[in-house]
Amino acid sequence: MSKKETTNSKEVRNQNYEAKKMNTSENYKKKKEKDLPWWVELLFVQIGLPDKLLIKILKAQKTSKDFIKNDKKSLIKFLFIISTLAYFYPVIKHANNKLDCEAIAKNYIIKNKNTIGINNREIKMLSTNFCYGGEEIYEIENLKN
Repeated sequence: MSKKETTNSKEVRNQNYEAKKMNTSENYKKKKEKDLPWWVELLFVQIGLPDKLLIKILKAQKTSKDFIKNDKKSLIKFLFIISTLAYFYPVIKHANNKLDCEAIAKNYIIKNKNTIGINNREIKMLSTNFCYGGEEIYEIENLKN
């Protein structure tokens, strides 16, 4: 009897193994038959772009994922530097415009106004005042040629 029981248990084990094997192959097929991403469906199935382009896109996607995975620290540093520059760019641009305005106003004052008796610091002060909306520049008399 013990031989029959062991034989039956072996048969049961083999049947269970075969059933599990069939289930895993079915699961594998289900995993393999996943829906395509929406962008692949749209661009390559509906519109009909060439498959070579899809291969290049997928390779680029894989290399970018690998790059992000391997170089997180350098990528974070790069993004921090870019965001810092983007944050301070308007301030730098505003200061540059004001300096340009002051230089142009100073040249205008020197060329067109009577600057006798006005030193260089006062001319700079008047040009700064003019660029910020002041009207003291109009109080200086024009040169008469």
